[in-house]
Amino acid sequence: MDRYDLVVIGAGAAGESAAYEARELDAKVAIVERDLFGGGCPFWQCMPSKSLLHAAAVHHGGGDYPWPKASAFRDYMINRVDRDYPDDTSHFRALRRAGAEPIRGEATFVSGDPLVIEIRDAGGEARQLEAGAVVLSVGSHSRIPSLPGLKESGHWTNREGTSLRELPDGVVVLGAGPSGIELSQVYARYGVPVTLVHPHDRLNDKDHPRSSAAVADALRRDGVELRFNARATGVRAHDGTGGRHVVELSDGTTVEGAALLLTIGRDVPFDRLNLGAVELEANEGKVKVDDELRAAPGIYLAGDAAGPELHTHMAHYQGEIAARNALGAHQKADLRAIPRAIYTDPETSSTGLLVEQAQERGIDAKEYWVDLAKTAKGETAEAGGHVTIVVDRAAKTLIGAFMAGPAVSETIHEAVLAVKQQTPLSVLADTIHAFPTVARAMGTLFIQAHKELD
Repeated sequence: MDRYDLVVIGAGAAGESAAYEARELDAKVAIVERDLFGGGCPFWQCMPSKSLLHAAAVHHGGGDYPWPKASAFRDYMINRVDRDYPDDTSHFRALRRAGAEPIRGEATFVSGDPLVIEIRDAGGEARQLEAGAVVLSVGSHSRIPSLPGLKESGHWTNREGTSLRELPDGVVVLGAGPSGIELSQVYARYGVPVTLVHPHDRLNDKDHPRSSAAVADALRRDGVELRFNARATGVRAHDGTGGRHVVELSDGTTVEGAALLLTIGRDVPFDRLNLGAVELEANEGKVKVDDELRAAPGIYLAGDAAGPELHTHMAHYQGEIAARNALGAHQKADLRAIPRAIYTDPETSSTGLLVEQAQERGIDAKEYWVDLAKTAKGETAEAGGHVTIVVDRAAKTLIGAFMAGPAVSETIHEAVLAVKQQTPLSVLADTIHAFPTVARAMGTLFIQAHKELD
C-alpha cells in the first residue's frame, strides 16, 4: 500500500490549491478525481458562463457576435474544440509537473486509523492508499428536485446550460440565484424566450434588495419573464405548444419551454465517500468543520464541501489553508469578508453583512446609500444601480457593502479589505478615490458616515 503525507479527494479549485500548496511544503501528495481535473469552474460553470455573458453583451450592443461564434468561443475556453467532452489534460499534467500524483477514479474511505482510501477506476480496478491526512474537496452538483414528470423532460443542469451548441425554442429556468440569472440573460440576449421562476419575492434574495431590483429591471428589458413567489410542482413533458414542456406552478399557473434548466441549489456528494468508516456524518447535507477546516483528526474540508458559501475564490483560499493545517499548521480561515459577484449587465457585488443581519447580531448598524444614476459615474456611463454601505456605529468601521452597476465586481475589493482589517471609517474617508468611478461613489459614502459619526 502506497503512503502519502496528504491525499486530496476532488481536483476542483479547492483540491488543486491544496495539492499545489502541499507540494510547496514538500509533502508527498496524491490527488484523486472521478471526473474532470480542474472541477466544474473551468468546464461547466465560471469560465463558460462568463464567456457567454461577454459574447451576449457584445451581441446585444450590436456587435459581431452571433450565436455560432459565441458557442465556438465558449468551446475554446473550456477545451472542447472538435470534441463533445472537455479536455482536462492541462490540469492533469500541471499537477504532475508540480510533483503530485494525479489519480483518476472514485475515492471512498476504508478506515480512519490508519487513514486508508480506496480508489476504483473506470474499469473497476481498485487500489488502496494510506494517508497521513486527507483534504476533502469533492465540489458539488446541481440539486435535482423530486417533481412528477421531471425525468421525462430531459431537464438541464448547469452542465447543459453552459455547454449548449444549439439554442432552444424557449427555456424555463427554475431558480433565480446567480447561475439562473446569468444564463437567463445570455439566452434572452440571443433571442430565446426565457421564463425565470423563483419561490421568493425577488431574485437572488440573499443579496441587497436594491441589487435584486437592478438586475430584475435589466432582465425584463432583455425580455425575460419573471415569475416570483411560485415554485414548480410538476412537469408535463412535451405536452405544450409545439411539443414544449409544461411546468405546473404552485400558484396554479403554468409556463412552457422547449428546455427546462434547474438552478435551485447545489448538493455535496458526501454519500459517495463512505464517511462512516472515519466516523463522520453529513447532517442535512453538511459536514461540520472547525475554524481550521478540520472535520475529524487528520481530515479537512475545503471548497463547496466546507461552505458556508460556494465560490471558486473561496475554494482556492480554503484549499491552501486546509493543506497547511493538514500538514501541521494551525491557521484559522477568516470568512468575515467573502466577496460575492454576479456578472450580468449590470453586475452586482457584495461583502459582509446586510444592515438587518448586523442588527440581528446586536450590532448598532446603519446603512448609507447612493443612487448610482445620480453620480458622475452613472451620468457619464448612462448607468443605473446603487452603492450601499453598512457601518458599525459604535466601532466606526465598515461591516458590509453592496452594489450594482458597471465593474462593481472589481470595486468591491476595497470594501472586502476594509471589512477584513476593520479599517476605521476615518481612514476610509481620508482615502482618495479616482473620479468618476463607482469607487468614488463609495468613498463619498465613507465621508458621509464618518462626518455623521465623528
